[in-house]
Amino acid sequence: MVAASLLALALGGCGFSGTDGQQQDTASQQAAAPAPQDNLADSMKSGDYGFRDSSIPDVADVEARPMMQAQVTLDRLGFGPGVIDGEMGLSTRNALRGFQESRGLPQTGELDEATRQALLQGQQFAATRIVRIPQDWGEKQYTALPESPADQAQLERLGYESLEERLAERFHTTVEVLQALNPGGQPAGMAGGAQAAPAPAQPPAQGQPAATGTPAVAFRPGQLVRVPNIGADRIVPGAVKDEEWQATLASLGVGSEQPDAARVVVSKSENTLKAYDADNRLIALFTVSSGSEMDPLPLGNWEVRGIAFNPDYSYDPRLLRNAPNSGDKQRLPPGPNSPVGVVWIDLSKEHYGIHGTPEPHTIGRAQSNGCVRLTNWDAARLAQMVSQQTKIEFVA
Repeated sequence: MVAASLLALALGGCGFSGTDGQQQDTASQQAAAPAPQDNLADSMKSGDYGFRDSSIPDVADVEARPMMQAQVTLDRLGFGPGVIDGEMGLSTRNALRGFQESRGLPQTGELDEATRQALLQGQQFAATRIVRIPQDWGEKQYTALPESPADQAQLERLGYESLEERLAERFHTTVEVLQALNPGGQPAGMAGGAQAAPAPAQPPAQGQPAATGTPAVAFRPGQLVRVPNIGADRIVPGAVKDEEWQATLASLGVGSEQPDAARVVVSKSENTLKAYDADNRLIALFTVSSGSEMDPLPLGNWEVRGIAFNPDYSYDPRLLRNAPNSGDKQRLPPGPNSPVGVVWIDLSKEHYGIHGTPEPHTIGRAQSNGCVRLTNWDAARLAQMVSQQTKIEFVA
């Protein structure tokens, strides 16, 4: 993490300027008093560190889901496949190439036998697992966000619009995938009567249609659901001083134990961000959206000026090419549905940074307004890898 005063950012390339986000430094985080638990992730935490909730039935999935298994393994290892959906897409191919590069394998971007065997070395992870949605998730009101920046500015937070959206982001997937993994509202593979009756069928969250042939069901607190087997989510006691940022990490299924990146390379042509350690070993790869014809990625070498966690932003339509010129400046509150997500990594190139997004399914496909955009969970992971000593390279 980066020690810095409140950043006076001018995020023109992304259409925003200014932030009052929180910054933390490594020394102050390590000085925090340890918590009694050994894992501060939420109650849906993975079993990577010996955790096992005896109230969750150990029911096998009805499908092997080899591609989803590869995706959750890649995600755990730091090679982000983007949205985990069990399909071979751009982000998964990029993740496979990154993993293959890190292991000295031919960079085919395919799940060939050599790659499959390398992924299976060590602990073998199932593609999915069953969790129970926390009861306290029902205490929060989920409401559709207004489209107008002026109306958004009146809110305290740009939070999740539905429990389904929140659950999908927690497990790096989509509502559509969750519907398919829980036909009829109960985990695939679970016999009837193993849990309470499913909630009545309702339309899924806005913008997230149910999978073809899969009836839409509403998820609710206390419900058992099958989810992608996201792991590497341990939050080390005392590692994160800011409670709000710790809660954000837990909500994204992102752990606090991340390697240090000495160098980060963003490729315009490949839509990738690669992180290397001090020995020039590839330690992470994420698919990104980076610039457009109107706001191209500024090629060159840059530095990290600071990091803002859960920032709020000043929206300035004059700095955003597709915004109405008649709009007024607005201060937008923080939240996972902020246009720049949960993290802003400020760069020495004026108006440019690396940040998250409220639309993870668009990464690598939709263009950005000049900045480098990742999924919220990948941005949160990267924010813990970089520092003011990390060199940033934007290449063609």
